[in-house]
Amino acid sequence: MADLSMKTAATAGTTVNPSMAISAVRTSASSSGSSSHVLSPAGTSTSHKPKLPPPIRPPPSRPGGVDVTPRRSSSRSIKRKKFDDELVESSLIKSNRGRLPVPPTEGIGQTETQQPEKKKPSSKSSSSSSAKRAKKQKLPPAIKDLGRWKPQDDLALITAVQQTNDLKAVHTGVKFSCRFTLNEIEERWYALLYDPAISKIGQQAMKNLHPDVKQSVLNKALFSKEEETLIGTVSSTSQPNQDTFQELLNKHPTVFHPSRTDKSLFSHWLLMKQYHLLPDQSVQPMPRGDHVLNFSDTEDMIDDSQLQDPRDEVIEHELSVADRRQKREIRHLENEIPKWQVLVDSVTGISPPDFDSQTLAVLRGRLVRYLMRSREITLGRATKDNNIDVDLSLEGPAWKISRRQGVIKLRNNGDFFIANEGKRPIYIDGKPVSKGEKAKLNNNSVVEITGLRFIFLINQDLIGIIRTEAAKMGVQ
Repeated sequence: MADLSMKTAATAGTTVNPSMAISAVRTSASSSGSSSHVLSPAGTSTSHKPKLPPPIRPPPSRPGGVDVTPRRSSSRSIKRKKFDDELVESSLIKSNRGRLPVPPTEGIGQTETQQPEKKKPSSKSSSSSSAKRAKKQKLPPAIKDLGRWKPQDDLALITAVQQTNDLKAVHTGVKFSCRFTLNEIEERWYALLYDPAISKIGQQAMKNLHPDVKQSVLNKALFSKEEETLIGTVSSTSQPNQDTFQELLNKHPTVFHPSRTDKSLFSHWLLMKQYHLLPDQSVQPMPRGDHVLNFSDTEDMIDDSQLQDPRDEVIEHELSVADRRQKREIRHLENEIPKWQVLVDSVTGISPPDFDSQTLAVLRGRLVRYLMRSREITLGRATKDNNIDVDLSLEGPAWKISRRQGVIKLRNNGDFFIANEGKRPIYIDGKPVSKGEKAKLNNNSVVEITGLRFIFLINQDLIGIIRTEAAKMGVQ
């Protein structure tokens, strides 16, 4: 039949759409051995027996020899943000994806009857989703808050209520794993009493607790009034021990909680005594009227003589030793002031006058300047154990200089002499002075000690006065 329709279309001079030919073949194949009435593209109806479908011919090519093939394109949408109306359209497209388009022709009657069969899976999925929604019902508040209530909290709540029979006392005295209000504690207690599901879950969770955890919770159980009454029989003036409370436990085993020990009873008795809760203790009322003391009255009653601490000889001795040590350090620093003054003068370049009313002579080097203000001074290298008047290490390298290199003395007649006491010689104006020898120092004499050169300057005015006085003393 397809061949006949193709021929008829060719004789009529019209082009044949391959898809219409394929649909005609499918329609003819669906008939079970009976003739079918099919409209050809030319508008003629024919009746014939079913035949095998011929192979589909490729579409005609253009005159230039270029094949015109349908261009393949993806049906997937570009991934980008969609607006609300696009989201609705995309959901509708996804629901219709996978279904074949149904052309509006009379020969495709059977495909329309197959469409309701394809909707069955969607009906099943909708029924399953509705069943799931029915299962996800809102839980009552007692079950919803089950995560906050731990098995330890349930056990502590039950034990405390059995001991005190007061939910307010439980809310005040029991420390739960998290902070619960009085209303939440009441709801939990009523849920454990009257809700079989919550009660069963709570009992199973408490059974699964470790024995050590259970014992720690029971040890913190509140004391009942009967227990505190028996503990109060021990007077506050006595000095009980743990054996006393052990006897109390042995006499009244049914009154005390099974987790009570002599140590826990003793600790609770001490707390009751501390807060004056024992029966034989009474809190004295505050005085009324003019008998109330204020801070000024108390201050007047204090005797200042009694506040003075007695004299401690050990502390006084330590203070005196520290005082002497500090004074020694101060004297040491005062002695080092001239040395540092020399360094400051060498750095700043500002040098004071060579002589003053107390300076007899000056030993001036390249960097430092030593003032001689006594009749005898020592030269050398200063150390911790050796104190000298003139430290030559301030001028330059002094590792070859002896710790006591020499002595400069002023005689009564106004002459200066230098004595060598070190290992190496001292050169005075180029002449060596060996160990144990002496040499006279004149004004502007050059003193050289192991490569360090100094100029010896004499205060002629002061030395002249000394010589005049010495001459007067010699005449007399």
